[in-house]
Amino acid sequence: MSSRPELKVDDEHGFIRFFKSLLDLGEDTVRIFDRGDWYTAHGEDANFIARTVYKTTSVVRQLGKSDHTGLPSVTMTVTVFRQFIREALFKLGKRVEIWASPSGRMNWKIVKQASPGNLQDVEDELGGQFDGAPVILAVKISAKATEARTVGVCFADASVRELGVSEFMDNDLYSNFESLLIQLGAKECVIQMDKGDKEKDPELTKVKQIIENCGVAISERSAAEFGTKDIEQDLARLLKDEKSSTMLPQTDLKLAMGSAAALIKYLGVLHDPSNFGQYQLYQHDLAQFMKLDAAALKALNLMPGARDGSKTMSLYGLLNHCKTPVGSRLLSQWLKQPLMNRDEIVKRQQLVEAFVTDTELRQTMQEEHLRSIPDLYRLSKRFQRSKATLEDVVRTYQVIIRLPGFLGTLEGVMDEAYRDPLDEAYTNKLREISDSLGKLQEMVETTVDLDALDNHEFIIKPEFDDGLRIIRKKLDKLRSDMNREFADAADDLGQERDKKIFLENHKVHGWCMRLTRTEAGCIRNKSTYQECSTQKNGVYFTTKTLQGFRREFDQLSQNYNRTQSSLASEVIGVAASYCPVLEKLAAVLAHLDVIVAFAHCSVHAPISYVRPKIHPRGEGKTVLTEARHPCMEMQDDVQFITNDVKLTRDTSSFLIITGPNMGGKSTYIRQIGVVALMAQIGCFVPCAEAELTIFDSILARVGASDSQLKGVSTFMAEMLETANILKSATAESLIIIDELGRGTSTYDGFGLAWAISEHIVREIGCFALFATHFHELTALADQYPQVRNLHVTAHISGTGADKNNDKREVTLLYKVDEGICDQSFGIHVAELVRFPNKVVRMAKRKADELEDFTTKHDATGGLGVQYSKKDVEEGSALLKEVLVKWKGEVEGGRMSREEMVAKMKELVGRDERLLANPFFQSVKAL
Repeated sequence: MSSRPELKVDDEHGFIRFFKSLLDLGEDTVRIFDRGDWYTAHGEDANFIARTVYKTTSVVRQLGKSDHTGLPSVTMTVTVFRQFIREALFKLGKRVEIWASPSGRMNWKIVKQASPGNLQDVEDELGGQFDGAPVILAVKISAKATEARTVGVCFADASVRELGVSEFMDNDLYSNFESLLIQLGAKECVIQMDKGDKEKDPELTKVKQIIENCGVAISERSAAEFGTKDIEQDLARLLKDEKSSTMLPQTDLKLAMGSAAALIKYLGVLHDPSNFGQYQLYQHDLAQFMKLDAAALKALNLMPGARDGSKTMSLYGLLNHCKTPVGSRLLSQWLKQPLMNRDEIVKRQQLVEAFVTDTELRQTMQEEHLRSIPDLYRLSKRFQRSKATLEDVVRTYQVIIRLPGFLGTLEGVMDEAYRDPLDEAYTNKLREISDSLGKLQEMVETTVDLDALDNHEFIIKPEFDDGLRIIRKKLDKLRSDMNREFADAADDLGQERDKKIFLENHKVHGWCMRLTRTEAGCIRNKSTYQECSTQKNGVYFTTKTLQGFRREFDQLSQNYNRTQSSLASEVIGVAASYCPVLEKLAAVLAHLDVIVAFAHCSVHAPISYVRPKIHPRGEGKTVLTEARHPCMEMQDDVQFITNDVKLTRDTSSFLIITGPNMGGKSTYIRQIGVVALMAQIGCFVPCAEAELTIFDSILARVGASDSQLKGVSTFMAEMLETANILKSATAESLIIIDELGRGTSTYDGFGLAWAISEHIVREIGCFALFATHFHELTALADQYPQVRNLHVTAHISGTGADKNNDKREVTLLYKVDEGICDQSFGIHVAELVRFPNKVVRMAKRKADELEDFTTKHDATGGLGVQYSKKDVEEGSALLKEVLVKWKGEVEGGRMSREEMVAKMKELVGRDERLLANPFFQSVKAL
């Protein structure tokens, strides 16, 4: 980090006083100060940035002389600043305030603010590359003790001018709200503030916990901001059709409208007049997409995690072969919004199939067409916010002139079976959009100097205005003079033009010459040439004549820009009126991009994916032949073992999978969830053959994750997730449970696992997969015909019958077969990871002792000898009689310990009925 700027601040003490006078905003907000072409942060923020970006606090400097009264400070280049705000907003859920002092000293003001769901101010700094759309959501709840909870939300994606609202009933665990957060991929949630510790609202606490579990940043606002007094008036100003705001059915949703009021205030959209009359309001229906809970999101590895080594470790990373930023964002949205409508799923499948079967069509789309499309939503946003330049107009033009290429490729599809779906989804829409943009294309070709693009100049054509034509003539003459001076210098120095010596328009030095570093020695000691700077790509230099030309050229360029600015504004204004068409185009191309990415993955997988058959909702079965986990098979050095899956309503809707750790149980149950989700987003699936029913939700309970860090025990986290499953699941759900009840005692854990399984089988009746170490759970299959036992297999070499033989070796086969696993392999796994031999031997000995103990002494009949109820009751009564007699004889303390034991033996030996009782014999053996 040697290029870190030096800490030099005018009026250090004045700035320290100013900084210390600022309100403490807490650790969620970071203040950054813009110093022109570098940035600073101070106080705790400086230490935080030092740890986050520089990974060391040694970069922190003290502003002010003393370490005690000084202010810890850190400096950042523009690059480091951009790196930091990306990390702060996307990974750490922080808010950022950027301060600047435009009119000189000590006149600091906030010029930009950003939070995970509101990136509008810093879009340029972020470069527009987001994994998902920055959705921000406000929520208001109403919970009465005796009634169900009602939840009202309003949400917005700041890159599109839309407000979504939804109001729905929820259970006491707010499962529907959790599902909505995931469906929308929310990055930030605005919530009502608690009234204080004395009046903590338990419902609000629950909602906050859910928001945190989903990894969403929380912003608290006062209850007054959720008031609906002005909402109709505010919507009337924002919505495209003013009359509609009071007539919209959504305005009856009182809680959602309260959330809308808070969100509109938080985003400050009314402060920007360019928003007026531009927004649309729509109602989001929770039921149109599959429900996913936060645990399912983690279990299925949908989105990249912080510790993922390769991009294929998440489903998003695996499928994201999109060539456009809008495509990548839409893919992220689709993964969290699997479809429930069979017709819509089949439509997507037909499109994917078209690109799978036609290799040329797929490759042409990816390599020639989609690759060159910029972020059209971001481009449209620049026009809407009056930030666009002629360069943005040219970028829009470059997209328009590529549309005939898209159309030509799509119209060239020969297979009749795919023509209609492709026409409906893309060709017809693109033709209509291309026609709508024809006038814009003509205007750009008439007004913008497209030849000047070669020099990266964005200017109005000189022929368009007399004043411009005169200046352009002079500029062209100067260019020709500069070229002559360049040729003279090249001859004088003996260097080949455009190979060793170049004439360039440098962003700092303007028009000057550059020599490669190896040839730079030839200008040393020659007074004719003046060095400007030495950089990686060579030495920049000039001559007095060239300098004169450059100054005149810069002056004329400024005149040209001034003269053309009003013309350029008109051109930009006309282009801005096409924003709705550009957004429509963005939606069509994003859809095309994702479908082509699905086809690319389906073809390029180690074994090609297949198109699954989708049964109507609530009907049919799920049968997967030779199923694979799509992410797992992509890992290096993995020879993936395929497995079949059969889920049918009456004979195998509840699968219990037993077997060794590391044997593949988790992979097996998770891959079924991943395949189901891939099918419902319209993608092909990693199987040899597949038919699936439509699931209304995938609910998961896997692993303890990091709940302990939040003060929640493993067992408590387990129970919360399971309670959510039992309250949310319907007969059309898919439940995935990977271990349950391990956070408590064996008996309690088994009891809970049994009760939960029985409830799912009897009361819910949905498809479920349960991987467990409780082998006793397999007895459920004897009671319910829809319960099926499966096990992951392992091969044991050596004499399997001799359990004292230390030479046995276990080989995990990762194959799932019918039936119950007949033994545990925990100790074998310990051997696999090279536990010390002494520890392994002791473990085997203890396990054998426990096995003998339970076989001999399990009076209740769990695993060993079974005693009748009569034997247990009679044996207990006889033993009690003997103990009462013995107590009477040894009372008084006259006998020694040895005499008391002898007396007990005598009394027991005299009682023949007691000696003959089988239950007493087992107790005596202890």
